[in-house]
Amino acid sequence: MSRDCLSGVRVIEFTLAAAGPLAGEFMGFLGAEVIKVETRTRLDQERRGSRMIVRGEDGKLRDVSRPIPGPDAAPGFNCFNLDKLSITVDMTKPQGLPLIKELVKVSDVVLSNFRPGVMNKLGLGYEELKKIRPDIIVITSSAVGATGPDWNLPGYASIFGAVGGLSHLTGYPDGAPKEMRVPMDSFTGASSALALLAALNYRQQTGKGQSIDVSSAEAISVLIGDAMMDYSMNKRSLSRQGNEDDIMAPHNCYRCQGEDEWVTIAVGAQEEWEALCKVIGEPDLARDERFADAYVRWQHRKELDAIIEGWTRGHNKFEIMVALQKAEVAAVPTYNAKDLYEDPHLRERSAYAVSEHPVLGPQTVLAPPWKLSATPARVHHAAPLLGGANSYVLCELLGMSQSAFEELEVQQVLN
Repeated sequence: MSRDCLSGVRVIEFTLAAAGPLAGEFMGFLGAEVIKVETRTRLDQERRGSRMIVRGEDGKLRDVSRPIPGPDAAPGFNCFNLDKLSITVDMTKPQGLPLIKELVKVSDVVLSNFRPGVMNKLGLGYEELKKIRPDIIVITSSAVGATGPDWNLPGYASIFGAVGGLSHLTGYPDGAPKEMRVPMDSFTGASSALALLAALNYRQQTGKGQSIDVSSAEAISVLIGDAMMDYSMNKRSLSRQGNEDDIMAPHNCYRCQGEDEWVTIAVGAQEEWEALCKVIGEPDLARDERFADAYVRWQHRKELDAIIEGWTRGHNKFEIMVALQKAEVAAVPTYNAKDLYEDPHLRERSAYAVSEHPVLGPQTVLAPPWKLSATPARVHHAAPLLGGANSYVLCELLGMSQSAFEELEVQQVLN
């Protein structure tokens, strides 16, 4: 009989935005009980609704954000905080910190993504927490980590991508680096979750907890190892090259039939090149001396791109994908949100789940990004209502009396 991988593990979460919350969400998918500590005086920005700024055809920026009716009605918060409970504790009140420390006694992990030093100032640094529970696992993620000359650098996803180096490599040769956003948070969240699993495994074997310091920028840098090694060994600093490759041609993203529709095609082996020529109805191109082998194709890649795009413009991107993949040529469309939602492969793989949110109603959300046979990861429930687990955590887990609980409410400690 299958069961949740992390059944019996309890995580206390102090997080905001996406990078930290995603780490907790991944733990929840695996069955951990994740308790998010919040306060109405400083709401997670996702509970306030994400701002959306767009640039119009006239070049001017416009705020097209949609207001939300309250902190329990934010779709973005639901996406990043599935499978969690929420308690509201105002730690500026004298009674607040002792409540959290009592909760630490019955927990396994403390997770945060505040700027380095904040948890220490709150009285919740690792040295203090391990006095309460010696085998506690404490994990913090920040822009560049808690040590080094830039340790106090604040940052969100776009900073992670810039400092990590990926933004510098993303874009066109004649353009600026591209700003990287939510995917950067996702890499940090996944890195943190993996580190937590390793720490839990280590504790299971040794009985020892530990402190984990996650640098979000370094979680991005590991994705560009080739560029790092090239600079380290050859003192070459790679830069942006759009969709082109160092040796492969054709290797680009081509316009297709319709508005803003694209398909990416990549050719490596000679057999793939000859197959591409047949599919596009230009078999003689395979014998054209400009495109006879990989090297000369790369030298004449601009001419080649123009020929290929002349063909792709007249065809649907999905038809192109099917025709080329059938001929064993690498090709995949550029998917917009609607394409991803309707994609039959993602549907077959159960990439989406439906969570029943008490305010928002049924919400389609991303399911766990991995599959386990014996301990299946799954979405258990929607994101929590603000402070919805106050009574459960304080009265059931910590054994507080109802009268004491009500007194904390009156004093606005649970705020």
